[in-house]
Amino acid sequence: MSLIQSPKPAPADSPATDPTTVPASAPATGPAVAVERPRSGPAALLGLLTAAGGPRYAAALLVDALGTGLLRPFLLLYGIGVLALDAGAAGLAMSAGMVAGLLVLPLTGRWIDLGARSLPAAATLLVRAAGSVTLLLADGVAGFTAAAVLLGVGSQSWPATHAAVVSTLTEGRTRDAALAAGRTLRNAGLGAGALLATLAVAGGTGTLKLLAGITAAACLLAAGLVHSLRVSAPPVAAPQPETSSATAAPAPDPALRRITLLSVANLPFAFTFDVLEVALPALLVLHLHASAAWSSGIFVGNTVLVISLQLAVVLRTGERSRHSVLAAGGFALTLSYLGFWAAGGLGGTVAAGAVAAVSVLYTFGEILYSGSGTALVAATAPPHLLGRALARWELSMGVGRALAPAALTALLAVGPGALWPVLAGATLLSSVAVARLRPRG
Repeated sequence: MSLIQSPKPAPADSPATDPTTVPASAPATGPAVAVERPRSGPAALLGLLTAAGGPRYAAALLVDALGTGLLRPFLLLYGIGVLALDAGAAGLAMSAGMVAGLLVLPLTGRWIDLGARSLPAAATLLVRAAGSVTLLLADGVAGFTAAAVLLGVGSQSWPATHAAVVSTLTEGRTRDAALAAGRTLRNAGLGAGALLATLAVAGGTGTLKLLAGITAAACLLAAGLVHSLRVSAPPVAAPQPETSSATAAPAPDPALRRITLLSVANLPFAFTFDVLEVALPALLVLHLHASAAWSSGIFVGNTVLVISLQLAVVLRTGERSRHSVLAAGGFALTLSYLGFWAAGGLGGTVAAGAVAAVSVLYTFGEILYSGSGTALVAATAPPHLLGRALARWELSMGVGRALAPAALTALLAVGPGALWPVLAGATLLSSVAVARLRPRG
């Protein structure tokens, strides 16, 4: 079955589409069919997932998330334990994979702008399957590096291709909710996959190879499911710019320029996830001398809250400007960073408990940020520049996440008094910039 639709542009901050109304997948020549869905709960999650690609796409998201969750926790261990690589060499190979993925992102964006939708998404999954197979065949640094590059390319391009598919099949606030539903399912799959991997790693190197094989099969299956949708969009011609003469250079698209500025402002926001995975564990264990169980508990609590509340928060904030929601997420994160700074001064178990309490505010800021960022870009981008806009946003996300571990640990080495004020100040400036970038009038 061929499902060919054009992207449906919607005003960047107009709540014209009721988030409880889900347009059914239909050919571009026919009208969208509105189906009422509950505002929250498993039924709403299922309805939104099937609206954005149907049951096959929802199944592909789940299979992909489980496979990725299996691979992510043990990739470094695979290089060290199975291939007997030096930890530094394995880490360098993984960094090379991330850099390669970032370099490919602009090409992915241009591919999307040619009208491709499900094909790029399926291709990213195939590349990751190839990376897992290469990992199984690797016998040294060169093979491990090749696998890391393939996995990095596929992983970095996936969010943009996924958002493009969803943006083609949904519109307005329904698109926001569908993106949130996909993130909820992906987070759940990543958590389940990571748990299975943690249990299986105790089985030794043979189990690690088995996990790599399962990951390859999962990505291959997900690629087949995505490609079977055959979703595409006819290329949209760029509007002819007004110029003073025939030889004058066309002016840059103002919407793409605004997205570029948003992407720059996103860099401090992108540090958010490594605060949970890097900064807080280091603060608790190295500076507060608390048990590692505190950081594990905070991580699990964060995961549960994100899975439970992400979709509900996106639906609840559906009447508000996406710029305002994104800025509000930044303000909440800023307050949480200052809260971590204050909590760290208490000392002992009391400090660890205070850090855990402040992490709830941090999680709320993360939910607001992740629930509005990609949706804002998808809503703001002109149809003929959707791919490039999504690629720029994901590029800023990838650059921020690549810089975060080194920057956070360097600041924390100086002391909590250096880390948290700098992080809070940078995030606050970005939040103000996001608010000021909202279109006026």
